This record gives sequence, C-alpha cells and structure tokens, in this order.
Amino acid sequence: MPGGLDEIKYNSDGLVPVIAQEAGTGDVLMLAWMNAETLTETLSTGRMIYWSRSRQERWAKGDTSGDIQQVESAAYDCDADALLFRVVQQGAGACHTGKKTCFHNTLSMHEQP
Repeated sequence: MPGGLDEIKYNSDGLVPVIAQEAGTGDVLMLAWMNAETLTETLSTGRMIYWSRSRQERWAKGDTSGDIQQVESAAYDCDADALLFRVVQQGAGACHTGKKTCFHNTLSMHEQP
C-alpha cells in the first residue's frame, strides 16, 4: 500500500496512538487514537479524524467545537506503532476544556534523596 499505510501496526483493538503537534510552534496539542478507516480518511481529506474510544465512534475534530485541525504533514515512528501529525489548529484550541493544548497540567519534579 502506498505511503506506508501497510507498515502501521495497530493494537489488539485495531487502534494506533496519534500525537497532534502544532505545525507553527511545535507545541504538542493532544494524544488521540485512529483506526485504519480514520487514518485513511485523514490522509485523503487533510483534516484530522480520530476514533473515540469512549464513544466507540468516528470523531471528526471540530465538528461540534469548530476547533478543526488541518494536516500539514504525517509520519510514523521507527516501530510503526505511533503516528505524529503536524497540524494547523483552528479555533480556540485542541483540548475539550477550551485550552490550546491538552497538556496544560504539570507534574512537579523533585530531587531523589
């Protein structure tokens, strides 16, 4: 299959993790999941389409929020079991909380004794 699609390794649920990274800033926006169908649709339309594990359905980012993600580039890792999409984020942000990124919570780093 062209474009590396036949290389992608899906988990036992038929899903692969996807990182969405803002193309302009390099900020990691979110982590989500795709199945073979949503990956193919994303690559053919240029719009991020995910698989919602909680709802067990196709999830077109921005259909309800208006916060659409347009694909700039796509890659997969050396093990072919994770995807990285560089996207242009439209609207308020990627997170369902209204934040720009889902990674807005910080962990404290402490020295070990």
